[in-house]
Amino acid sequence: MNARWQQVVVLFNALATIAWLAWQWPRSPLVALAGVAGALALFALVLWLQFVIMRRVNRSDPAPRPSWQQVVAAWWAEARLALVVFGWRQPFRHNAVPDWLPSLSPLSPLSPGRQATRRGVVLVHGFLCNRGFWLPWMAALRERGHAHVAVTLEPAFGSIDDYTATIDAAVQRVQEATGMAPVVVGHSMGGLVVRAWLRSLPADSAAARVHRVITLGTPHGGTWAGRFSRSVNGQQMALGGEWVRQLQQEEPAARAARFTCWYSNCDNIVFPAGTAMLAGADNRLVEGVAHMQMAFDPAVMRACLEEIARG
Repeated sequence: MNARWQQVVVLFNALATIAWLAWQWPRSPLVALAGVAGALALFALVLWLQFVIMRRVNRSDPAPRPSWQQVVAAWWAEARLALVVFGWRQPFRHNAVPDWLPSLSPLSPLSPGRQATRRGVVLVHGFLCNRGFWLPWMAALRERGHAHVAVTLEPAFGSIDDYTATIDAAVQRVQEATGMAPVVVGHSMGGLVVRAWLRSLPADSAAARVHRVITLGTPHGGTWAGRFSRSVNGQQMALGGEWVRQLQQEEPAARAARFTCWYSNCDNIVFPAGTAMLAGADNRLVEGVAHMQMAFDPAVMRACLEEIARG
């Protein structure tokens, strides 16, 4: 369903653009092109407003305040990436690359009964996304020999707590394939889903189910933008909201030591910037990088892959 509604949006926009051009081009090619440009400009303007609000809200955050040059660069990168992710990868390529569990595959070069020697990975996307978000990661992980499963969390607007069974099944598949607890990587809301899954486990089994958790732009303390959401999971991510506070209260104090949390001073969705930090975790700041951009920033991605390989 996550892919279907995005397909509908993309196809509607494509048909509307074709209809507009067919109607206006015979009258005035300039007006026809100006209409298309205006629609793109409106998208860019709405995205720009997110960055302006983010920079203003971040004034009271300890993270370094981004320069306007950083903000403009992050905005431009995020605009281009959003068109690729929501216009192609997630609507039309979400099932193009299967999960890779080499020891379970009939085409695996591994001998029967032999398990992989590299630690596996579970990839958990964020709000309004699906497994297609992780296509570049899947290629990189397979190239390095890491078994991996990328989940799709459905329904798109459900409770974060209702996604935990999906994570549990994915972790189980990777663990059976490799013989080791996996590293779990969560982007945005995905990091909260992982924490909710860990909370649902018996206290003495969590350590055996996950080796390490890496979060990318996850609103561990909620986000300022969450106040405008009307969905269940959106409201759960409200800044300082009841759900995130209860999650933190119910977690063992030592659990955060298993987390590496990346956050940015240019995150246009999760702000103030410090809300993406987790007390007691290995919190890492990357400057000048937007929300989705963080997951594909070369330096961040390289550091994450190196951390996974060390496992």
